[in-house]
Amino acid sequence: MARGTKLALIVTAALIASLSILVSPNQTILISLLNPPQIPGSQDRLHTAQIIPVQAAVGPESLAFDPSGKGPYTGVADGRILKWQGDAGWTDFAFTTSNRKECGQPFAPEKEHVCGRPLGLRFYKKTGDLYIADAYHGFLVVGPKGGVATPIATEADGQPLDFTNDMDIDELEDVIYFTDTSTVFRRREFMSSILNGDKTGRLLKYDIATKRVTVLLRDLAFANGVALSKDHSFVLVAETSSFRILRLWLQGPNAGKTDVFAELPGFPDNIRRNSEGEFWVALHSKKGLFANLIVSYPWLGKALLKLPLNFKQLHKLLVGKPHATAIKLSEKGEILNVIEDSEGKTLRFISEVEEKDGKLWLGSVLMPFIGVYNL
Repeated sequence: MARGTKLALIVTAALIASLSILVSPNQTILISLLNPPQIPGSQDRLHTAQIIPVQAAVGPESLAFDPSGKGPYTGVADGRILKWQGDAGWTDFAFTTSNRKECGQPFAPEKEHVCGRPLGLRFYKKTGDLYIADAYHGFLVVGPKGGVATPIATEADGQPLDFTNDMDIDELEDVIYFTDTSTVFRRREFMSSILNGDKTGRLLKYDIATKRVTVLLRDLAFANGVALSKDHSFVLVAETSSFRILRLWLQGPNAGKTDVFAELPGFPDNIRRNSEGEFWVALHSKKGLFANLIVSYPWLGKALLKLPLNFKQLHKLLVGKPHATAIKLSEKGEILNVIEDSEGKTLRFISEVEEKDGKLWLGSVLMPFIGVYNL
């Protein structure tokens, strides 16, 4: 790249960053610069979703229903796993650590390493155990009655699990596929991971019988959501900062090989398979001006980190106006449906889409509620 072009882009980045601080969010110029475009063919209907507040808590990242269909259960920012009891509301079900003296605040990123931050959740139907990917305490499990979870893996190949994120369970083979987002950055540094172009994420496999952890893929760009195909022939892993989903073949002539399953119009978070074998993908946000520039010019993200901007300002530059986007993919990676709340009227920054009984249950890593949308 010519030096003049690089300089021009840095100046443009600095200019827009300044606008994000100095211009009110209601000003047309900021909206036009930062807002991601509408996805062709999308249905702007997610704003009709019902909201279920998570009392005294923030960030219900992942949702899971137990083998009897009760729940959902969700992990929140203060380290608890909650269970939805319908009219009775939410109750505490489990904790990723017993050290909870400093964990009374709904949102305190500086204490996540103490209190834990449960992200991906999955029930093992054979036993009713709940497996938990905690960003700080590694890979854990808790029994059907809840309580304090037990760590079952905290490292792989001598490298600590410093950002355990999501998983899926193969109950035929009794193995669990899960992600470690980065070996350099912790969860509360996720913005730095993205802007630095970090590619140290891993896809791993945990054998329930032998308790052995195996690294399947390395050098992933913000390894995130995981989902196993209905026929168990492949497993998907989201590369959030590359806007794509990779497929690792487990069976057949391509076993052991990896290819691109889907290119997406935004940052994919968790992936969940429905009963038909299709996949719902939650986008943290769609690709806007800065997201495209950062992927095209990795040095630009590093330049932004040197500017006097806080997390909220950097996040605003990256995602634009808060919104919500859910994408359904076929078993071949084709986009079948896109549902949005493009104005963020009801839902924002969704992290997971779980389809159950004609409804979509939607988590959000930043909001104090979950959403329920009737299909």
